[in-house]
Amino acid sequence: MSIQMLGIDHSRAPVDVRAIFSFTKKNAAAAMDSLKKDCGVEGCIILSTCNRMEIWVSAPEDWQGSLLEELCRIKEVDPTEFREYFVERRGEEAVDHLFHLACGLKSMILAEDQILTQVGDALALAREFYMTDSVLEVLFRKAVTAAKRVKTDVVFSRASETAMDRAVEMLKNQGFDLKGKRCMVIGNGEMGRLAALTLASQGADVTVTVRQYRSGVVKIPLGCKRIDYGERMELFPRCDLVVSATASPNYTLKLESVRECALDHSICLIDLAVPRDIEPAIGRLEQICLYDIDDFKSSVDHTNEAAYEQAEYILQEEMDEFYAWLNGRDLIPRIQEIQQDAVTDLNLRIRKIIRKLPMEEADQEKLLKNIDTAAGKVVGKMMFGLRDTLERDSFLECVAGLEKLYEPEA
Repeated sequence: MSIQMLGIDHSRAPVDVRAIFSFTKKNAAAAMDSLKKDCGVEGCIILSTCNRMEIWVSAPEDWQGSLLEELCRIKEVDPTEFREYFVERRGEEAVDHLFHLACGLKSMILAEDQILTQVGDALALAREFYMTDSVLEVLFRKAVTAAKRVKTDVVFSRASETAMDRAVEMLKNQGFDLKGKRCMVIGNGEMGRLAALTLASQGADVTVTVRQYRSGVVKIPLGCKRIDYGERMELFPRCDLVVSATASPNYTLKLESVRECALDHSICLIDLAVPRDIEPAIGRLEQICLYDIDDFKSSVDHTNEAAYEQAEYILQEEMDEFYAWLNGRDLIPRIQEIQQDAVTDLNLRIRKIIRKLPMEEADQEKLLKNIDTAAGKVVGKMMFGLRDTLERDSFLECVAGLEKLYEPEA
C-alpha cells in the first residue's frame, strides 16, 4: 500500500489560487467519494483550511493515477495552469510532513493550536462518510497523538497566537489603537469567535453576526454583542474595523453594498476567509483599507532550538510506532492463525479433563469458552510482544517456525 498526498498552501500559492481548491465539508465528501469510486484508491482524506488544502490517499503500490489531474477534474480547471502551486509527497516524505503539520511546525504561525483540531476534523469527516481505510486511519491518529504530546510537553513562544493576533500586532505597529473602537465580526465559527475574543481583549466594542436560521442557542464570546447577519450593512458605516471569517462560498461584503454606505471615516477590513469573504475591489474604495489572511505572514521563529529538538524527538518516536504497525500489518493474519491454532490445540488437550469435572454440561462449555478466550489473549500478547521487540527478519523466522508446528502432516 502506498501513502500519497497532494497539497497547496500559503507558502506556495496566494489566497485567490487557494480559494479555487478549497473544500466545504459537503463538497469534500463528494470529492472523496469520487476519488474512491473512480480512481481505485483504498482510502481518502481531504484537509481544507484557510492556509492549505491537502488530499491524502492510500493506494496500491502500482497505482498510476495523478492526484493533481483528478483534483482539477473535480474542480473543472486545467491542471497545467496550476501545477506550479502544488507539491506531491509519497511514503516517508508524506508521513514526515503530516506529523510536522499536525503539531503546527508548518503553520504560518509557529506551533499554532488550530491545525491539530483541523487534522482531527478531517479524519472525522472521512470516517463519517466511510472514506478512510486502516492505513490512513492509523496514520492520522498517530499524527494527532504525536501533536498532542508536543503540545503538552514542548513550549513554543506564541504558540497560541492566531491570525487575528498577528493582525492586531500589525495594526498596532501602524498606530491603530483598538481600545474603544467599534468592531464587527462577521461569522461565529471557530475563527470568528477567536477574532472576537482577540478584539474584545484589546478593549474594543465588538459585535458578532449570527444567522437566524440556526436552531438552538447561538453562543457568542463573553462581552460581545450580537446582531443578525442580515443587519450587518446597517452597522457597517458606524464601524472602525470589520473582520469577516466565514465558510461561505459567497461574499459577505460586496462592492455594491459598501459603495451605498455613506462613510464619513476610514474603515479597516480584515478578510480571514478562504475563499475570500470580502470582494477584493472594495479595497480600492476611498476610506477603505483591506487586508486578507496572507498579509499576516511572517518568518518562522527558529530561535528556540531546544523546543524544536524536543518536538523532533517526540515526532520520531511516534513515527517509528506507525512504521512498526505499517510494516507488521501484513503479518497480522498469520499471527491470528497461529493464535487460533494454539487455542484449538489447548482446547483438544484440556477438553477431556474438563469433561471429568463434576459440573453441568452447560457450565463445562462456558468454562471451555472462557479458557479459549484467555488462551487467545495470552498467545496474542506473546506474539505481538515478539513483533515489537525483535528485528523484523528475526520475527519472521519465529512466525515461520510457529506455523510449521501446526502444519498438517503429509
